[in-house]
Amino acid sequence: MEKTIIVTGGAGYIGSHTVVELIAQGYKPVIIDNFCNSEKSVVKGLESITKKEVKLYEGDCTDRNFMAQVFAETNPSGVIHFAAYKAVGESVSKPLAYYKNNVISLLVLLEVMKEVNCNQLVFSSSCTVYGTPEKLPVTEQSPTQKAISPYGNTKQIAEDIIKDQVVSDADLSAVALRYFNPIGAHPSGLIGELPLGTPSNLVPFVTQTAAGLRNELTIFGNDYNTPDGTNVRDYIHVVDLAKAHVKTLDYLSGKTNFYDFINVGTGKGTSVLEIVTTFEKVSEQKLNYKIGQRRPGDVEQIYASVDKSEKVLNWQTELSVEDALRDAWNWQLKIG
Repeated sequence: MEKTIIVTGGAGYIGSHTVVELIAQGYKPVIIDNFCNSEKSVVKGLESITKKEVKLYEGDCTDRNFMAQVFAETNPSGVIHFAAYKAVGESVSKPLAYYKNNVISLLVLLEVMKEVNCNQLVFSSSCTVYGTPEKLPVTEQSPTQKAISPYGNTKQIAEDIIKDQVVSDADLSAVALRYFNPIGAHPSGLIGELPLGTPSNLVPFVTQTAAGLRNELTIFGNDYNTPDGTNVRDYIHVVDLAKAHVKTLDYLSGKTNFYDFINVGTGKGTSVLEIVTTFEKVSEQKLNYKIGQRRPGDVEQIYASVDKSEKVLNWQTELSVEDALRDAWNWQLKIG
């Protein structure tokens, strides 16, 4: 019997790739999305890749009546919760919108899950909960620092809420996946990152600049204490990240009254300049870029320890930064 899994924000970047991997592993995903930061064309892409009809409910996760209706109609065994606003810079200028959307949607979700006895939750968290790490690589024992943005704070608050709910609910089991920097696209070129407006992430900015949609790329600072002076991040192929969510669902199966958090990354740091030169190599495009001032709030370098994800989830990355940049460029060429 296929297990039904609700995927909130399932038409978004990571959510859509996770829907593909859920279907590949015999789950039946149901997407909830309000399309505030995604396109309906994504669903067609999903159906082309999977050769399956993908069930979609259009609506908002903060709408309790809507959520109760979806759960009543689909009777899910678990939820993967991606739906959230996610731009760090925007969260600073619109903090109330971020707290309202990201926190209230989780409260509504947990209430409805309890009502219908849906007891498995995989939560989309972020390495932003670690702030500026004192030691690298970042392990799950690394202290969480005071968040440097309202976005980061909503992830910390959400983790606390889930942990407290697990304490009070003997049936609930949940894992927060703290992931690093997802990049790339599905190798089919049928789904990928679709930023609306100016991208807040590096790779779409790189591909749009290479495609002539933007004049130049600005690298924010080249005077950091890193090998080439530019920021270092842990860039993970979105397909690998999607598979980690499915492995986490498998891991939760049969567990009750359980909460944990797990880093999901490659275990390797890559600098912004390395991304640029690697992209130039795989795409055979010369990138127009300049060095700008540091951005306030940018962490100098961060990358994950992946020991725990390998051990408890039996998961590790299979794709390289080169693969991710090749797939991202292929996707950019498809969407024009």
